[in-house]
Amino acid sequence: MDVILGIPVYAVVLRATALCYYFAFGSLGDAAILAVWFLWTRGPSILQSSKITYSGASLGGIAIATVAFAYFAFVRRRSRIKEPSIWNSPGRPLLFPCRTTHTRLFPKKHSFSYSYLQVGIPVGWTGAAGGMISNDEHNTGGKGWYSIDATDYLERGNGHLGLRGKLDAYLQSQGVDASRYPHAYLVTAAKFLGYHFNPVSFWYLYSAEKSLAAMVLEVNNTFDERRMYFLTTDGMAQSIEPPENDSVEGLTQVSQLNISKPLRRTWQKDFHVSPFNSRKGGYSLAAHDPLTPSMEGRGPINNTINLMSSKNHPKLVARIFSEGGAIDPTEMTFFQKFKFLASWWWVGFVTFPRIVKEAGALFFKRQLHVWYRPEPLKTSIGRHADKTECQLEPLFRRYLKHLVDQSPEPVAVQYVPCGIAEARVETMISAIARENLTLIKNMEFKVLTPAFYSRFVYYAHDFEAIFCELNENNTIWVSNPELLPKLVIKKQPPPLLQTASRLDYSYFTAIKKLRQRPERIERPLTSSQSDTTTHTRQDIRGFRLSSMDGYVLSHEDSQSRRVYRGSVLKLFIADRIALGNVDVLHLEHWILRLLIAWAAML
Repeated sequence: MDVILGIPVYAVVLRATALCYYFAFGSLGDAAILAVWFLWTRGPSILQSSKITYSGASLGGIAIATVAFAYFAFVRRRSRIKEPSIWNSPGRPLLFPCRTTHTRLFPKKHSFSYSYLQVGIPVGWTGAAGGMISNDEHNTGGKGWYSIDATDYLERGNGHLGLRGKLDAYLQSQGVDASRYPHAYLVTAAKFLGYHFNPVSFWYLYSAEKSLAAMVLEVNNTFDERRMYFLTTDGMAQSIEPPENDSVEGLTQVSQLNISKPLRRTWQKDFHVSPFNSRKGGYSLAAHDPLTPSMEGRGPINNTINLMSSKNHPKLVARIFSEGGAIDPTEMTFFQKFKFLASWWWVGFVTFPRIVKEAGALFFKRQLHVWYRPEPLKTSIGRHADKTECQLEPLFRRYLKHLVDQSPEPVAVQYVPCGIAEARVETMISAIARENLTLIKNMEFKVLTPAFYSRFVYYAHDFEAIFCELNENNTIWVSNPELLPKLVIKKQPPPLLQTASRLDYSYFTAIKKLRQRPERIERPLTSSQSDTTTHTRQDIRGFRLSSMDGYVLSHEDSQSRRVYRGSVLKLFIADRIALGNVDVLHLEHWILRLLIAWAAML
């Protein structure tokens, strides 16, 4: 019999399988997929039976979309109609139409020139300027087309501090008295419609006499990593001029408009910016004050950054300079704003594609070697953490605190997280140290990349994990590594798997069987070199639970155990069926859910 109640047998089997899946693993997402699939397959018959035509449904959808768009436009317009903010300090919000040029001199010559828009605001100013520029630190609702959010600058997060508060905190971290620079001006690529790609921001720091005294260069690479350089006027730099054929009319305008003495500084390179340059060498900067004289000027922007090789050969000249005068948005008419937006709205969106285009030219046409990205150094800021790393960080923090508390030594560990804006620096003190504070031994434990959190759970032994990640993979930095054995070496072996929950037992049994030591972060220096690893090393040790597994089972609540076991198991499964990528695993799961929804509708 090939039918059951008029339904083919294969359809009955598929529907039964789908029903079992929904009972065991179903969620609201599955319900949404099933509803969409049902409307897609049964929608025409429903419309026909209810005598609703496609044209009527389309008109209804268009009407709803029109009302929603009109409401959004009204809210946006109303939010921009604010009383102009009162700003009595030096500087003013300005738009700087600019051009950037890159001239590579070694080992192959290559150059390009693109338009580039910079926005400048006084640090401390908040509000909206002419509906074009906004910095809404006080949540007043004032919005502009080009917005600046303090959360996006300097250290991750802490947007509540505002630009001035974050700048003061950064200067303090560099051992600098922020009161020496009472005035500051930020020039950056602002957000447009919520998007921005910002390779470099310039913070101009002024003395009480309103003269340029220092700068902060905030550099971002395409890997979501960041490095700040604090530069004062006490350094000298050798400026390298580009070839004559690279000159443009804007340079002549700049030289005529800005006659201020530039800030010149040199420093060693320690941040990976371009895949076509190593992390060695040095930079020099020649930057003119855009607000001269006495922070009353209106540009122009005129900055030159030179890259020198490790052998002091000139390698690259990067310039950014104004094309025409700066624009005060409060003085623009409606037509001028419309014309400006029509001319410049697209520039921010094509910054990254332009970088990709020039990278392709360097690799395929110029045949330059690619330097693979090394892990960031202690002086840099790592990328943002992904979802799995965000889930594992609080658990690792509490586990580290547990290890410190049980340490037989009087230690105090300053834990510095990475990649999570909300995560705070925390000082952890052992129980013995709390009894006698005079004997405390201090250690800083700094995570350099959030990849550490997902890599740590692969190890079965804490000492092996910390040693490998510190010395081989460089995902952490520790100030006094000689104290580490007092934290991670235990007299007792990891506990056996004992839990009253059958679900926990199943998950952790799978984790124990799938666990293997992670691959070493060992990339060749350039694309011209082959990987030094000639074979895959297999760990033949039999593992019990890791110490962190045992901690989670013994000390964490059911919600934390669920988060931990789910995150770790996804990582281990992704290694086997999803190229080691959890996002690919999620995509595979979505495809499976779509297939199940299709089977349920047969």
